[in-house]
Amino acid sequence: MKKNLRTHQDGATAIEFALLSIPFVFLTVGIIEIAIMFAGAAMLEGATNSAARLVRTGQINEAADPQVAFQNAICNYTVALIRCNNITFEAIPLTSFLDAEDMEPEYDEDGNMTSSGFDPGGSNDRVLIRVAYRYEMMTPFIGPLLAGTDNSILFMSTIVLQTEPYEFEE
Repeated sequence: MKKNLRTHQDGATAIEFALLSIPFVFLTVGIIEIAIMFAGAAMLEGATNSAARLVRTGQINEAADPQVAFQNAICNYTVALIRCNNITFEAIPLTSFLDAEDMEPEYDEDGNMTSSGFDPGGSNDRVLIRVAYRYEMMTPFIGPLLAGTDNSILFMSTIVLQTEPYEFEE
């Protein structure tokens, strides 16, 4: 009877699959989480580029409230993976492009960016535009491995541009 148990192979594949399925599922879910995270980062970058175009062309200064118009431009672009009410942004006029190097973002005690205001400048101005979003990981067991204990990562997109020499007729 003992000899028969040692040579019996029924269920060996099921045991091997059970041992390998847990790491396989973790790896698959981790890859999906990273793909969604990178898609969110790319979406924030695209939204920043789209909204910065309004500043570059001076269209933002034609709006009744430039800050709300900028936020709406970002929100129109980030409809799927990013919650619009959690986006922080700032626009700071610069005297030269070299000043952008000294304009470090400011953070609160939770590590979120705090805005230094929104001033889109005028014609031919140099402007630093910074947009930040704290991305919350979707999987509670993979998130801490990728993002740390708070299960989130701060995405930040920065653009330094010179506005066009626009002059609007009044």
